[in-house]
Order: sequence, then C-alpha cells, then structure tokens
Amino acid sequence: MFKRVVRQSKFRHVFGQAVKNDQCYDDIRVSRVTWDSAFCAVNPKFVAIIVEASGGGAFMVLPLHKTGRIDKAYPTVCGHTGPVLDIDWCPHNDQVIASGSEDCTVMVWQIPENGLVTSMPEPVVVLEGHSKRVGIVTWHPTARNVLLSAASELHGLTCFSGFSLSAEVLYVVVFT
Repeated sequence: MFKRVVRQSKFRHVFGQAVKNDQCYDDIRVSRVTWDSAFCAVNPKFVAIIVEASGGGAFMVLPLHKTGRIDKAYPTVCGHTGPVLDIDWCPHNDQVIASGSEDCTVMVWQIPENGLVTSMPEPVVVLEGHSKRVGIVTWHPTARNVLLSAASELHGLTCFSGFSLSAEVLYVVVFT
C-alpha cells in the first residue's frame, strides 16, 4: 500500500479570472535595466512606471483612471542623464515624487494636479551627493520632507532632510 507523496491543495477549487483589457495598462515599454527595484510606484492619484528612454532615464506618470492602451508618445518625466533605478511617491503630498538614477543624482518632481500634458524635463529639486549610482530612494513615512537615498558607495546612505520644494534649504546627513 503506497501513501500519497503529494498533499492535496486546499485551494484546488479556486480559479482566477483574467481582467478585461480596458482595466489594464497596455503597451508600456518597461525599463530593462538590471536593478533590484519594483519599477513602479503607486499613490491614491497616480501610478509611476520606469520606462525605456533614449538619451537618459525616464518614467511615466499615469492617472489611475487612465487605463487601456498607452500611446507611445505619452509624456514622460525625463530629466536624468542615466537610467532611472528607483522612484517613490511622497506620503504627504500626492503630487511629489522622487527618483534616483545611474547619473548619481536624486531628483524631486512636482506632478501637475491632472497629470502630465507635456514631458517634464526640469525637476523642482536636484540633490547631488553620491559618487555612484543611486539605487534606493524612499521618503520618511511620518516626517515631512525627509528623503533617504542609498548608492553603491563606501558611505552608503545619504539622508536629504529639511529641504523645501519652494526654497533651497537642504541639510545632508551621511551615515557611515
């Protein structure tokens, strides 16, 4: 008498249903850069997706209600000179997003209320301080205007804190 080697699943009667095309995002050229990143970020108003771009890095910012096929000429956020590796929305302001790139910079962008109409090449703030590519960008969940970035360098983490989107006030804290 042989015992079963494979145990039966509790979920054998559960089946998924494919989502309709008008409820998906279609025809987006997602970046092929090999980096440990999610390549997208979502907040209550927008979804941002890192995309392939010639001449530097870019990402798309799409309103959540805009689904279906995305036009290849859709406007992008395109201020980096190297591929974008990570993006993160500010938890305190749904229009503010930060991006880190292979060009060793962190840029903070102010997205218009209704989304992008034209491409956005100029950031609100450019944060420089890394000597290698910036792979991780994340906002502090409770403190306003505190942004942490990490790069592949000896001192590792740089915390940009206390900057303002309207004034050039910036404090840099480096952790070793």
